[in-house]
Amino acid sequence: MNLKYFILFTIMLFIEVCIAFSDGFIRHTLGDYFVVILLYAFIKSFTNLSIKKTAVIVLTIAFVIEFLQLTNLQNWFPTEHLTFVKLTLGTSFSVGDLLAYTLGIITVLTIENSIKYWYEEVK
Repeated sequence: MNLKYFILFTIMLFIEVCIAFSDGFIRHTLGDYFVVILLYAFIKSFTNLSIKKTAVIVLTIAFVIEFLQLTNLQNWFPTEHLTFVKLTLGTSFSVGDLLAYTLGIITVLTIENSIKYWYEEVK
């Protein structure tokens, strides 16, 4: 396990839980921006995948979930699980969400590459 990514995941999870209790721009846009960072940190905590592979996987997962919102998938689940399904899958498709996911991954790639560049320069 990579402890630095797991700590980042834990911090991002706390932020996402706090965002879940807010409304408007913070919940609907900033939450989507941060969720890809959260998922990236989670995957990097337990795998040795490259930065690019992990970013592509995370962005693919986010986009698939967003496009699933165009279906009536949430109606297939029992009503007692509906709140969790709505929280996980969302309720409506939004191009803005796709943009937020993309900007989140761009942020991750920028930070990761900056750290990698700085580390190589120090060596």
